[in-house]
Amino acid sequence: MRIFAGMAGIALAGALAGMLAVASMAGAAQAQTERYYDPVTRSWQTYRITPEAAGKIVREKYKRTEVRYRTDRKPGSIVVDTGDRYLYYVLPGGRAVRYGIGVGREGFSWAGTEKVTRKAKWPGWTPPKEMIIRERKNGRNLPSYMPGGPKNPMGARALYLGHTEYRIHGTNEDWSIGRAVSSGCIRMLNEDVEDLYNRVTIGAQVTVL
Repeated sequence: MRIFAGMAGIALAGALAGMLAVASMAGAAQAQTERYYDPVTRSWQTYRITPEAAGKIVREKYKRTEVRYRTDRKPGSIVVDTGDRYLYYVLPGGRAVRYGIGVGREGFSWAGTEKVTRKAKWPGWTPPKEMIIRERKNGRNLPSYMPGGPKNPMGARALYLGHTEYRIHGTNEDWSIGRAVSSGCIRMLNEDVEDLYNRVTIGAQVTVL
């Protein structure tokens, strides 16, 4: 399969500090520590950025847009480029809608082809048992179930992939777009996943690179 993006991936300016996907469930969002190189003093400096400020950066750097895109996948398909942190919804005529995404952190990334088997608005969330155990060891107690809503980490919409536990879903942590912080799910800004939800049909092919 040959897949070529019509525009090169744009790296998120100033890497946002990595946080676990469940951070917002554990408590209030905290300011994140950032580092940058100061050419005047020729040294690395540290500053703090709030999640709100980080979210504004994300929306500017990963703004939804239509781009030229050549692929052998048919229109209506989804291609997820985890390396470049972009999801492409394939359109006719060598075009695609490009969205910024967050992806699985080290040890939780994956690749393959699945199909959209279910769509849900404001989905509830049932953390896998493995995640509950893992986060408990880190001092975070996850609920066995969380109903859908603005505070739910699944966000406004979800696309369920095959019979896996992976989803393409929204997020209430805008700062995480462009980062590798999830447990394998593909996360999007809520307004972007709503747009994708309205385009995608059940049975659509999803290729994760």
